[in-house]
Amino acid sequence: MNTLETLAARYGIAESFLDARGTLQMTTPETRQALLAAMGVNTDSEGATAAALQEYGQAEWRQTVAPVHVLLESELRVPVTYAASTSRVTWQLTLEDGAEIKGEAPFDSLALLRREGLKGNIREQRVLVFDTGKIPAGYHRLKFMPGEAECQLIVTPGHCWLPPDIEQGRRLWGLAAQLYLLKSNANWGIGDFTDLRHLAQALVRHGAQALGLNPLHALFVDDPEHASPYSPASRLLLNVLNIDVMVLAEAPPCAEALAQIQGVDFQRGLAASRERDMVDYSGVARLKIPVLKTIFTSWGNQREAAEWQEFEAFRRDAPESFEQSCLFLALREHFAAQTPAPRNWRTWPVDYQNPRGASVQTFAKEQHLLITFQVWLQFVADKQLSEAAHSAAPMAIGLYRDLAVGADPSGAETWINQRAVVSQAHVGAPPDIYNPAGQDWGLPPFDPSALRKEGYRSFIKLLRANMCHAGGLRIDHVMALEQLYWVPQGATAAQGAYVRYPREDLIGILALESHRNRCLIVGEDLGTVPAGFRDRMSEARILSYRVLFFEKDAGGFVGPNRYPALSLAVTGSHDLPTLSAWMEGAT
Repeated sequence: MNTLETLAARYGIAESFLDARGTLQMTTPETRQALLAAMGVNTDSEGATAAALQEYGQAEWRQTVAPVHVLLESELRVPVTYAASTSRVTWQLTLEDGAEIKGEAPFDSLALLRREGLKGNIREQRVLVFDTGKIPAGYHRLKFMPGEAECQLIVTPGHCWLPPDIEQGRRLWGLAAQLYLLKSNANWGIGDFTDLRHLAQALVRHGAQALGLNPLHALFVDDPEHASPYSPASRLLLNVLNIDVMVLAEAPPCAEALAQIQGVDFQRGLAASRERDMVDYSGVARLKIPVLKTIFTSWGNQREAAEWQEFEAFRRDAPESFEQSCLFLALREHFAAQTPAPRNWRTWPVDYQNPRGASVQTFAKEQHLLITFQVWLQFVADKQLSEAAHSAAPMAIGLYRDLAVGADPSGAETWINQRAVVSQAHVGAPPDIYNPAGQDWGLPPFDPSALRKEGYRSFIKLLRANMCHAGGLRIDHVMALEQLYWVPQGATAAQGAYVRYPREDLIGILALESHRNRCLIVGEDLGTVPAGFRDRMSEARILSYRVLFFEKDAGGFVGPNRYPALSLAVTGSHDLPTLSAWMEGAT
């Protein structure tokens, strides 16, 4: 390997891959350079490339311990690096519940992994082994002396949670629905959380054990026609257009909102929205948002009421990223009033492009009410989704949610997390039989190195947000746990390359959160699946996603007995024809 190839490999850029026809495709030097640049690595010259490679190697030896370790409960081993002359290593482990475990050992008594000289100093990496059974699964902090080095220690069961019925080999059935397409006499032209609750109740009566949903991620209310749930504003928030406004207006009664709804023009618009065959996202937003603002004002005028107190408690318990996401949406609304409205935060005034910048902090103080409205919308959506989940509780699985593989580059996730999310590349797919030109999905990927440095915080938050009120979670394009096809900005989809991710770490975290939330995991493993990946899914108890259309061999469609025991069998997905259309050939 030359220097560029070696450096690219260190950062997880694959040298090659087998395409859908089994042909070996090599990664070009230009693609390597573009993807390294997207990760913030300078390779503009031979000297810069060599310096970057040297820095990568030295950085590994300079740190006493890596920023994060994800370990199985049965294999608690942490590599530590010190000068070879170090006599003793002292450590302190602070468990998630606040309890502390301390220990020390002669450094030379630890098993040696490797030894190397660094600027005249000999450093050794040795492995510290903890007693199994003493450290529970969870998120802990490990600190070392001498020095102040510390790391996040994530201990995992290693495999995902399964409902008892599936553990016992029972076959369960359920229904999948696109929430926005549900129709009722009460909704306002788009399926809402009350429709979801009623559907769950009906399915419980008929013995269903799961109700699958499209991603419920937040979309762009100021740009309603940007409506794909697979290119959302944020996967940490909910789509507020799914709120049942009428229920909110009636309990407790809001006279101003009810009068607004009963207006002649409003009723005319409401009737038109309900009668349309297709969802009129702009029309729905025009109906719902003004009434929601009226109800919010009414709540704000009664801050001693139980409803407002419940909202305040919800806000206090929310993580910082949640509040920042709502701040972003408030800024979007603020800038949407301009002509032309800047749809991408990168075209905002420079002072507003940094979430922690002075102008943003001033906005947060001066426009506190605007931000509070966005938080309140999320509170209302969360509460109504919770009620729907409660109706689905008698099912073995209940609500089965969907996590998109990425978020829109102009959305909240890229704004609040500019270090972990790459801006100069998109997720996609290489050319294959169905798409000879390849695919560029326009979604920015996580930087695997940045994820490790932050202790996988962004990934953990995503899982928690989408396992909330769910007994099952579908991971869209689950191969992202191992690799993603990156397309450099400005390049064609055929000029991309695969970037490797820390699979075992991500699966370990997924397993831990699955158990904590008692949430079944389904991996959408369609497309180019790496060799051995489905076996690893099975070991981790991640269900394979099997679509009827694709389950064929030379003799035709295979029988259900040929499907893996741990799989979800479906007749179609969100981007395939309906079963009736397929059977009639109307595709």
